[in-house]
Amino acid sequence: MHGFIPPKRFFPYLSWTDIEEMPDKENVVIIQPVGAIEQHGPHLPLIVDAAIGAGVLGKALEKLDTSIPAYALPNIYYGKSNEHWHFPGTITLSTATLTAIIMEVGENLYRAGFRKLVLMNSHGGQPQVMQMAARDLHVKYDDLMVFPFFTWRVPNITKELLTSKEAKEGMHAGDAETSIMLALLPQQVKMEKAIAEYPPAQPEGSLLSPEGKLPFAWTTRDLSKSGVIGDPTTATKEKGWQILESVSDGWVSAIKDIYAFGRL
Repeated sequence: MHGFIPPKRFFPYLSWTDIEEMPDKENVVIIQPVGAIEQHGPHLPLIVDAAIGAGVLGKALEKLDTSIPAYALPNIYYGKSNEHWHFPGTITLSTATLTAIIMEVGENLYRAGFRKLVLMNSHGGQPQVMQMAARDLHVKYDDLMVFPFFTWRVPNITKELLTSKEAKEGMHAGDAETSIMLALLPQQVKMEKAIAEYPPAQPEGSLLSPEGKLPFAWTTRDLSKSGVIGDPTTATKEKGWQILESVSDGWVSAIKDIYAFGRL
């Protein structure tokens, strides 16, 4: 049941007495991976975001010093993915439903005595949901520290491995996601079906972009016929392992900082 997560770091394998007797619970780091079940083009499975989150977290927890108490909760597989719902197979929650799930998970952890919760989100369509839920949890319980992190935002070398066009315009199911999936779940990747597709160019000098400082609302169908926004054809397993190692190293550093956060 633990998948990529080391068994000793998998929260559901603990008993209630393990939790009751756990020392210094206020500084134990509890990590909630949040993914999505949504289309990722014809070459990748629906589970990409959830798999990447679990894979990165598992690798990070393997590397983490055993003296630092940190546990992974089971993945929240479904996310807010309605930008992809024109593509069959996508299963989306509403903002309200996803927020309610996060709030109730946080409330239960608080009741058990935990005070540090990481929302490890791997789906680009819902960072704002994580941030708002984190703020609401902290407002409700002012000694509960909640960290709404995007999996890819820790220090890592991923963009150094991509072309300049991919680093700038690749948004979904492109080189980085495909490469790391070749490392994590190679049997589920169909490279023979990989195609490159970038969003339509904006007029010269336009300040607007799908994900920039001045964004416009969009669904994937507005930007791509295939569901791919980027170039997965250049992906390799070797590049995927480099990305996995680098991003997981970034997460080791982040977990260490969270453990130390607020400690005298």
